Amino acid sequence: MRQFNGRPFVAAGGALLLLLAGGCSRVQEHQGFIIEPLIVGSVLPGVDNKASVQGAMGRPSFVSQFGPERWYYVSRTTKQLSFGTPRPIAQNLYVIEFDNAGNVAQVLNDPTLNNVARISPVGDKTETAGRKRSLFDEIFGNIGTVGAGPMGSAPSGPGPNGS
Repeated sequence: MRQFNGRPFVAAGGALLLLLAGGCSRVQEHQGFIIEPLIVGSVLPGVDNKASVQGAMGRPSFVSQFGPERWYYVSRTTKQLSFGTPRPIAQNLYVIEFDNAGNVAQVLNDPTLNNVARISPVGDKTETAGRKRSLFDEIFGNIGTVGAGPMGSAPSGPGPNGS
């Protein structure tokens, strides 16, 4: 009689371990403007204007709405552990300010995470006007009312086949 050796269980355990370890993966992702140091360094105050900046660097990530006209180019790298919330690990912010004539007045660079906003909404529910219905009411609330007449009563008169 052949004796039991644990090789199938070791192989199955190894496969299970690899499957579970895949859920603990780390994902690193880049978002926004891709920094090309030669191009970014070529934008000079007093030399470039809006058209030359857009031709060299592309459309900005954001444009100021108030005050002097500024174009913002944001580059961010985030890291995420399996299904967790992505966290910024690096960010570079280029701010190009224009004068009234549309020429570059100033170029600023902030390579820190100082301008990353951490938003924590208050509460976990949004109040709505109207009835408060449970999940059970949402799922089964229409039973008996579909095809019924006004106020849930059955339709009166002859049916579709005249009976």
